[in-house]
Amino acid sequence: MQLNLERPDHAYYLRGADGHAAVVNDRAFESSFAVAPDRIVEVWPVADVAAMTPDDLAPLLALEPEVIVLGSGARQVFPPAVVMAACLGRGIGLEVMTNAAAARTFNVLAGESRRVVAAFVLQPPTG
Repeated sequence: MQLNLERPDHAYYLRGADGHAAVVNDRAFESSFAVAPDRIVEVWPVADVAAMTPDDLAPLLALEPEVIVLGSGARQVFPPAVVMAACLGRGIGLEVMTNAAAARTFNVLAGESRRVVAAFVLQPPTG
């Protein structure tokens, strides 16, 4: 059996993510950030999905996504309805999931050449 290494045709891909860290290509992130197939927002100042406001979407919307995959941390937490409505009103999908699921979903959608932005809320480990 012949095995071939496939490389994505986009600049950024997620190697993995959990509630505390994520790895984009070979770079580790330990604070909240966002990524599109061709760009990264290295500092996204959201620490709590439940406290998000529509203004928190501005850096993500600037990337002109058709869908935003929101990684809410180690567990799924939904943002306030006003945040969901801000995306819906622009015709942009907003999918909320754990960071691990968001990383996998981003890679699949980016691999399909979709205009996807994944935003990850990362919390420092406690203890």
